[in-house]
Amino acid sequence: MKKWLSLLFIAFLTVAMLAACAPDREEEASGGDSGSDDTSSESSEDGMPEKPEKLVVWEDKEKGVGLEPAIASFEEEHGIEVEFKELDMATKMGEQLRLDGPAGTGPDVLTLPHDQIGQFAIEGLLSPIEVDGTVTDLYTEASIQAQTYDGNLYGLPKSTETPVFIYNKEHMTEVPENFDELFEFTKEFNNGDQYGFLALWDNFYFGNSIMAGYGGYVFGEEGGALNPQDLGLSNEGAVEGAQYIQKWYEEVFPSGIIGESGGSAKDGLFQEGNVASMMDGPWAYQALNEAGIDYGVAPLPKLPNGEYPQTFVGVKGWHLSSASENKEWATELIKWITNEENAKIRYEETNEIPPVKTLIEDPIIADNEKARAVAVQSERAVPMPNIPEMGEVWEPMAQALQVVATGKSEPEDALNEAQSTIEQQIESNHGGN
Repeated sequence: MKKWLSLLFIAFLTVAMLAACAPDREEEASGGDSGSDDTSSESSEDGMPEKPEKLVVWEDKEKGVGLEPAIASFEEEHGIEVEFKELDMATKMGEQLRLDGPAGTGPDVLTLPHDQIGQFAIEGLLSPIEVDGTVTDLYTEASIQAQTYDGNLYGLPKSTETPVFIYNKEHMTEVPENFDELFEFTKEFNNGDQYGFLALWDNFYFGNSIMAGYGGYVFGEEGGALNPQDLGLSNEGAVEGAQYIQKWYEEVFPSGIIGESGGSAKDGLFQEGNVASMMDGPWAYQALNEAGIDYGVAPLPKLPNGEYPQTFVGVKGWHLSSASENKEWATELIKWITNEENAKIRYEETNEIPPVKTLIEDPIIADNEKARAVAVQSERAVPMPNIPEMGEVWEPMAQALQVVATGKSEPEDALNEAQSTIEQQIESNHGGN
């Protein structure tokens, strides 16, 4: 009996030793310590989740030509198909996103003007993106600020635009260094049919640049986010800026460029060769080219206080749909199509200025007068506020600047009344938030 028990014990030990020496099947399947590569088809790269078969991008109408090269290189690098669709960004993009996003038939990535970010974020249609500082440092501070809402980054910038100084080389050979010089030039040049300088400063989009240059502001900031309870539209700087605006209307601007028809009147005068200079944006270039005007473009001159006008800058960006099931890879695509190389390619195809710091000094922009003017002025600009409360600002400020321009009200009174109206509308329509 004892012999039998001894044999049984020896057999048990032998099996246990063999089991201990055998390779662990789960460890072997996962590569274990053997140093072999992960061969699972479900794996991805650099800790990323499984690759999707396809990503979908919505681009602005007639701008896909600037996107195609970036898509091709992304597909080659990552092996993910990218499909893009062109929609009219101004009128159809948002409407379509509201329908297709929740239905699961929308895009992973889409382009939007930055002033729409806040509303879409509130509606839950966009998700913030997560990128590190090495990515955001590629772009100008204003363009990243424009992509930020409520302290979160909602996209990366693809292009920027802002008003600049445009002059007719037949009438003006050198750009004035400051507005004092421009004012004196304009007084001498004006003769009833021709004008030295025109601007739509009764339009808040343009007029704010003068007020902001003196220290006015729309919304203050708190904790990295715009604070709609902090309005600077009637502070001392804003009033001083409005007084300067009034001086131009009283002494040199013609009465015909005030109000809704002011823009078309200004454009017509310049295109007919009757204006030496004006404040306008890159959207004016095509009409001037067609009119055969030999024109130059520069950043805006300094104000009498030594500061530059702080124009509103508009930034178009690439954004992440909250309905995307592939947010990590969609973010990777956003980073790819906005990097320095692809931003440069896109500029060559579309002429839209990328707010990439290194490209501002690249000969492709630095040697292009029109592009460089927009790039430099964009660095001096402030992003148009992207919170919904901005909708309450436009009309009261337009009314205030028009009564200032026509001399029907003193600047301080007009701005105080406008700010009071805006505060009431924000409280009524946005709950004071």
